[in-house]
Amino acid sequence: MKLGLMFANTGAMTTPEGAAEVARHAEQAGFESIWTVEHVVVPAGYESTYPYSRSGRMSGGEDAPIPDPLIWLSFVAAHTERLKLATGMLILPQRSPLITAKELATLDVLSHGRVVLGVGIGWLREEFEAIGAPFKGRGHRTEESIEAMRVLWAEDRPSYHGKTVAFHDARMWPKPLNRRIPVVLGGHGEHAARRAGRLGDGFFPGRSVPDEVKPLLAIMREEAEKAGRDPASIELTLGALPDRGFVEQLLEMGADRIVLAPAGRDVDSVKAGIDQAVDTLGALVTA
Repeated sequence: MKLGLMFANTGAMTTPEGAAEVARHAEQAGFESIWTVEHVVVPAGYESTYPYSRSGRMSGGEDAPIPDPLIWLSFVAAHTERLKLATGMLILPQRSPLITAKELATLDVLSHGRVVLGVGIGWLREEFEAIGAPFKGRGHRTEESIEAMRVLWAEDRPSYHGKTVAFHDARMWPKPLNRRIPVVLGGHGEHAARRAGRLGDGFFPGRSVPDEVKPLLAIMREEAEKAGRDPASIELTLGALPDRGFVEQLLEMGADRIVLAPAGRDVDSVKAGIDQAVDTLGALVTA
C-alpha cells in the first residue's frame, strides 16, 4: 500500500513555510504522494450542492485560501526529492488542455518525473459561470482533453481532432520525462467510474465507505473490460481515516494507495498526525 496526503494545499500548508515543512516531513515519514485540490473562485452564496458532505457545503467556507495547485506543487517540488506531486483533483473542463499539458510537462521535467494528474469534471456551476467555461458537456470535454494532452505529451508532431479540442501538428516541448503522465480519474458516481475504466491510469472515487465503493469498482472494471483493458492495471486510490481496521478493509477491496487528510490546524499538529498515521499503518505501507 502507498500512502498519500490529500487536501495538501489547504489549511496550514497554504503558507510557503507550512507547505515546505509539511511536504518534507511527509516524504521523510514514508509518504509516497501529496495531493492538491482546486477552486479558482468560490462564488459567495453558491447554490450548487457539494457532493462530499452531508451539508452540501465545502468545509472551510467561501474565504478559505486554496492556492493554485500547479504553482503550489512546483514550489513543493523544489523542497522534496521523491514525493509524487499529484492533483486531486484538477478541474480539467475549466482549463485549456494545451496550456495545461504544457504546464504539467514542465513541472514533470523540473521534478524528474514526479507528476500524477488527478482530474475531475467539477460540481460548482457558479464557478464555471464566473470563469466563462460551459458547465454543460463538461464530461465529454474532460475526456477529449485527456486524449489531446496524451497526444501532446507523446508525439513529436501532435495532431488531434475532436468536437471540443482540435489542433494539427502543434509542436509542444518539453515532453514529460517518460512522454506520459499518469492520469487518475476522480468522481463519486457511475459516469466517473465508467470514465476511469475507459481512460484512467487510476481511479480515485470520492467515496470511502466499502458499500459505496464496491459498486463503483464493479462498474469501472466492467467498463475497462469492454474497452479491452486489464482492470487490474488501473491503480485504485481511496481516501480514509488512519484506522488500521478500516484501511485493511479497503486493501481487501483492491486499494493500491490510501490518502489521508491532514490532522490539525497548524504545522506541528499536521506533522504529528503524519507521524501517528505512520505508527498506525506503517506495517501496511510499501515504498
